[in-house]
Amino acid sequence: MHDISDTETTWFDVIAVSEVRGMRPVRVEVAGTPMVLVSHEGEVRAFAATCPHKGAPLDKGIVCEGRIVCPWHKAEFSARDGRLLEPLALDPLPRYPARVRQGRVEVAPHVEPSPSSPRVAEDRSVIIVGAGAGGTATAVFLREAGFAGRITLIGQEDCAPYDRTALSKNVLAGKAEGNAPPPLRPENFYETHDVACRVGRVVALDPQTRTLGLADGESLLADHVVLAPGSTPRMLDVPGHDLKGVFTLRTSRDAQAILSSGQARRDWHVVICGGSFIAMEAAAALRQHGADVTIVADPAIPFENVLGVEIGGRLRALHEANGVVYRGGRRVAKIVGGDHVSDVILDNGESLAADTVVAGIGVRPATDFLPRSLLAGDGGVDVDGRMRVLPGIHVVGDAARFVHEGRRMRIEHWRTAQVQGRVAARAIVGMEDEFAEIPWFWTQQFGKKLEYAGYQGEFDHVEIEGDLEHFDFTATLSNQGRPVGVVTGGRPDVTARMVARPPTG
Repeated sequence: MHDISDTETTWFDVIAVSEVRGMRPVRVEVAGTPMVLVSHEGEVRAFAATCPHKGAPLDKGIVCEGRIVCPWHKAEFSARDGRLLEPLALDPLPRYPARVRQGRVEVAPHVEPSPSSPRVAEDRSVIIVGAGAGGTATAVFLREAGFAGRITLIGQEDCAPYDRTALSKNVLAGKAEGNAPPPLRPENFYETHDVACRVGRVVALDPQTRTLGLADGESLLADHVVLAPGSTPRMLDVPGHDLKGVFTLRTSRDAQAILSSGQARRDWHVVICGGSFIAMEAAAALRQHGADVTIVADPAIPFENVLGVEIGGRLRALHEANGVVYRGGRRVAKIVGGDHVSDVILDNGESLAADTVVAGIGVRPATDFLPRSLLAGDGGVDVDGRMRVLPGIHVVGDAARFVHEGRRMRIEHWRTAQVQGRVAARAIVGMEDEFAEIPWFWTQQFGKKLEYAGYQGEFDHVEIEGDLEHFDFTATLSNQGRPVGVVTGGRPDVTARMVARPPTG
């Protein structure tokens, strides 16, 4: 508890201590400041009422294993001092002085200083290749861990790092301010924290000398290199794939081009090729934006191999109830038009009118610049538990092939990339953290949110408890009686309990 005298601050009596218990933070307001109270190790702690990531109400989250878990995106904070323990947030949770007097909780409405790490490695340098989720998180967590040397963040886009998940969820739906995704960090973050941001394309790496070659001919050398290159969308391999009006969705510029392709059209016909999460989210968003949308996908039931037939069928029904046409079991044979797409021809000869075509048929790691000696067959790179490939070289995000239960795997999730970035950053300053996250991701389609926790292993049975029709359910995926993943609709506490684990560090 905080040892602060009455002469130093003003205390407010807010609640009986007996009301602060269990797994749910308790929301209170103190002198106009909203807070949440939690019980931890026999004491009451006070924190800001909302998550610093997207403003989620933390009283809707849980306290588990000494952690406060955000209900929306599963950021985890220490219930003792508000330290950030796991992303998606990239900032600690503000905390307030709290004490107990005569069975009552008293709180002071001024923010306490966040704990800080001692400065280390002032004479060292880190170059981060990739300014997406993993790369930006690495830079943030290097400074959090006390790294005081030079940090250079290299990205290919001429804008500040942004939230890529918003492209298929909000931007294409016309719900983002200025039709732009939100930045990952405040505008002044990089200058304030002395992170040099560069626009450039890395075309080569000498792993022995940790020398990077850029497309403009410049060479850069660092004590540590963190590779967070992300992925490249797979292109349609059919005649007409290069016509104007045919897009993939990976960057903010892609999203702007897709939206622009329909702005001048009274009736906007969009064909989505593929049944990936990006494809289905884009279909929902563009339909909400007013387009006539048809999905063409191999599986008759979307996500059958990830979520199971029942949940996949419910998502298909959700799309169809909102006016999306789902052409399952079909493939695109060719795309036709003059210099601009006009129609999509399916493998059964059916013709679909199309002003815009969006391919969502998967991605591959953007690792073409790496030497073959580092690459596995899928384009990924094998790493150890600290995300290390070789001394001084780490890989995080989509390209990282880590070991889980004896086999190598990659996880192409936003949160996983950020967690791995934190592990790599802490490894660089000598901390012994290892990647041990329970992977979690979410999808938002027509206002319905599904969450998945697990390693996406093969499954032979799906047990659903609750109301699938109204998206209030828990589904356990198992293989030969062993659980391999959990899918929830409208039950964030379930996945929160799965991803929370005892604090370390």
